Amino acid sequence: MTDIQAPDTSSPPNNDMVGGPRRVVQIGETRYTLLGTAHVSAESAADVRALIRSGEFDAVAIELCDSRHHSLTHPDALGEQDLFQIFRQGKAGMVAASLALGAFQQRVAEQSGIEPGAEMRAALEESRNAGLPLLLIDRDVGITLKRIYHNVPWWQRFSLFSGLLGSVLSRQQVTAEEIERLKEGDVLESTFSEFAAESQSLFVPLISERDRYMVLRLAEDAGPGRYRHVLVVIGAGHMKGMAEQLEQPLPADPTPERRRLEATPPPSKVWKALPWAITALVLTGFAIGFSRNTELGWQLVAEWFLINGVLSAAATLAALAHPLTVVATFFAAPLTSLNPTIGAGFVAAGVELWLRKPKVRDFSTLRHDVTELKGWWRNRVSRILLVFLTATLGSAAGTWIAGFRIAGALFGG
Repeated sequence: MTDIQAPDTSSPPNNDMVGGPRRVVQIGETRYTLLGTAHVSAESAADVRALIRSGEFDAVAIELCDSRHHSLTHPDALGEQDLFQIFRQGKAGMVAASLALGAFQQRVAEQSGIEPGAEMRAALEESRNAGLPLLLIDRDVGITLKRIYHNVPWWQRFSLFSGLLGSVLSRQQVTAEEIERLKEGDVLESTFSEFAAESQSLFVPLISERDRYMVLRLAEDAGPGRYRHVLVVIGAGHMKGMAEQLEQPLPADPTPERRRLEATPPPSKVWKALPWAITALVLTGFAIGFSRNTELGWQLVAEWFLINGVLSAAATLAALAHPLTVVATFFAAPLTSLNPTIGAGFVAAGVELWLRKPKVRDFSTLRHDVTELKGWWRNRVSRILLVFLTATLGSAAGTWIAGFRIAGALFGG
């Protein structure tokens, strides 16, 4: 039977100067020291350095996933990506959300003088210098966002993510309260904290699932007997949950459960069929209109093109798109709205990317530019993302408004 000892809150020898909260769990011959850190704290970074330099540990696990680790070690990683592929793969929204969160993080750094995640950088550097294995145990941030999206009721999704982007983009000054929240969790957790406190459907994928996921990753990568003493660097908000999980018997094979926590529900068949149903209804409306009166048929077609085209073009104009992009969107949106395999945003972003290809300096200044609202329009990379998102929203609005207009003309008497 696995030997599980109660948490030991005493300080490790020779490290009395380490001030961060710790929990120690002994499982068989392996000891796990959970260090609760503040993501905006020079003291936490110093604690990490002191513990790793003590020589007590033979492995270090940190609250990072592969993508966040890559972003931390390659801050200009977006410049290495093909923007056209980002739009093709439907990742524009995720990239925009990541930039928004990064903007919040950058403002914290500039106003507090402390770079969020300094303790993770310290762990990376010190473990490399000491030649210790580094274990990335957190779940991918994209999967967490998707599970949040699928876990909350559909009527809360728009307000949740519009609130996320709106609050991050509009606040030029980071308040003392926001910095305090960052001392308990990372940027993602602090951004959603006001929602998570009152929403179990949000708390589960954001906090409790990640507690369990990180414990499962420890069981896979640093299971009992593999290492003698593992330092686990996590946000203070995860320490209690992870300690409680570690005190319970670990599964013999943690991989199946870990994979279940990585799964995202497939899109609903209803939502997948909806665009095709709208297309069929609109085309049917055209056919009914022409069958009644040729003039009525052409009127419906004209209204569809004008409403969809004008709203989509106006949306891209608000994003300060190139005039040719605005014109292209005006003509493309009514057609793409009848073809669910391609969106108006994809066409608009493609034209904008062709006309205003980002330069090297746009990628190098991106993280700083998006800390200001006007910077999203000034930087060519972020502006292309805005063009994609605004054209998509404009076309969606145009589709519904024009669709109701057609229905009213045919059946409204």
